[in-house]
Amino acid sequence: MSKITIPWIPITFTVTPMIGGFIGGIFVRKNIKGWYETLNRPSWRPPNYMFGPVWTTLYLGMGYASYMVYRSGGGFFGAAKIPLALYASQLVLNWAWSPLFFEFHQLKWSLVEICVLWTNVAGCIVTFHQINKVASYLMIPYLGWLSLATALTYNIYKNNPEISDKVNGE
Repeated sequence: MSKITIPWIPITFTVTPMIGGFIGGIFVRKNIKGWYETLNRPSWRPPNYMFGPVWTTLYLGMGYASYMVYRSGGGFFGAAKIPLALYASQLVLNWAWSPLFFEFHQLKWSLVEICVLWTNVAGCIVTFHQINKVASYLMIPYLGWLSLATALTYNIYKNNPEISDKVNGE
């Protein structure tokens, strides 16, 4: 019996992360020129114009990596079940960060959330590696960028105590 390949599956896996990224970008664009510019930010932060192209590239890579795991691991009910569940949960965490930080100005909770996200992505890399090594390698730049984003979030949280205290109600 031959396996039927449906061409929309790789496209769906690749494009899905970008949908949430696009929605999150709305919160970013709405607050970048106002609230974000008032924060005490580190000099080593990347310029604002880099975030869109970097995230687009990362979303494409992670989406295709998830498709590779799906294909190599027997789909949602095969060996790929746990890696894909981790992937789905990290995607939700990824999408949640932008509104949490930019819309709700929750600096402390944004830091906690991105640390959980970083751990989840590291788990994805480990479980992806067991199914498809190339897919796990495609996730490494994402973890690298998240490391920078985590350091940036921490720095902003620590260097804006008056905003953190006022907004977070501490």
